[in-house]
Amino acid sequence: MADHRQQFVNPEQPGYVGFANLPNQVHRKSVKKGFEFTLMVVGESGLGKSTLINSLFLTDLYPEREIPGAAEKIEQTVKIDASTVEIEERGVKLRLTVVDTPGYGDAINSKDCFRPILQYIDDQFERYFHDESGLNRRNIVDNRVHCCFYFISPYGHGLKPLDVEFMKALHHKVNIVPVIAKADTLTPKEVRNLKARILEEIGQHGIKIYQMPDCDSDEDEDFKEQCRLLKAAVPFAVVGSNQMIEVKGKKVRGRLYPWGVVEVENPEHCDFIKLRTMLITHMQDLQEVTQDVHYENYRSEKLAINKRRAGGAAAGAVAAGAAKEGPPEEKDKILLEKEQELQRMQEMLARLQQQMQQQQTTQVAGANNVQSHHV
Repeated sequence: MADHRQQFVNPEQPGYVGFANLPNQVHRKSVKKGFEFTLMVVGESGLGKSTLINSLFLTDLYPEREIPGAAEKIEQTVKIDASTVEIEERGVKLRLTVVDTPGYGDAINSKDCFRPILQYIDDQFERYFHDESGLNRRNIVDNRVHCCFYFISPYGHGLKPLDVEFMKALHHKVNIVPVIAKADTLTPKEVRNLKARILEEIGQHGIKIYQMPDCDSDEDEDFKEQCRLLKAAVPFAVVGSNQMIEVKGKKVRGRLYPWGVVEVENPEHCDFIKLRTMLITHMQDLQEVTQDVHYENYRSEKLAINKRRAGGAAAGAVAAGAAKEGPPEEKDKILLEKEQELQRMQEMLARLQQQMQQQQTTQVAGANNVQSHHV
């Protein structure tokens, strides 16, 4: 009778183990799980932050936003507005969270207006630290801020004092990417001068912005050139638009002016494409820097604080025990009484030993007298 059982056939060539296929397994698992990314946008109102984000991801994150009037902005405080959207492209899912900061820099007195932003970043670190220390570590939602686009006004001559204070306060906690907003209000020469001025001031104040990693030596030349151009474009001078305009029979995203059209996705007009390329190609590196540098710094500080608190609690327990025993004078009195009692016991023991020796001497003398009488 013929054996109809199917034989397992090795699909690979002889001498091929197969662990070179491991990256494909990671790829399939990552695509199935999806990706998470949190982007924060910070800047004064009217710089086109919402428009730029909608242009970057081709979505509408703020369909029901109400724009406050001038009178409301005077007393407005900084709020944190987090919007999450699920984006899918060619079967790859991205859970994008955009954290907006309406009210930043709008009040007359903007001192310490970045404190709520700093608190929000620390709160996300604290939440992740708590989830990581808990029992259910399998389904941790990562809401840590991986990247911060900081919008710089094109109307000034460099960084404002508020810009410097914000970046100095947050550059150890988040990856800061400086962005020059509304670059279509500047000529190409003015853009170059403003970029050089901003980079000079960032270096003078010791601010650490996000540094794109160097290319490996085995990368192709096109990728190396792309990385070089992206690094040279910092800070990115961008223009945002949600309008489609027809130019030479082709629909483009841009802004229409009496003297011409500014194409958002034209590298000759602005750095929009370079900014989007940097964000997409370095998204994994932004997450790794957040995990390995910023979060680890927070975690080490948190563990050190907890250790100091535990040491303080132990010292407090020792002090409480000492308090129960009484004040120092009373403790000295108790010790003195114990020493006196010990001395009395030693004297009593010495007297007993002396009496025993006298008894033994008397008995020996009596025995000697008895022997002499017999003789």
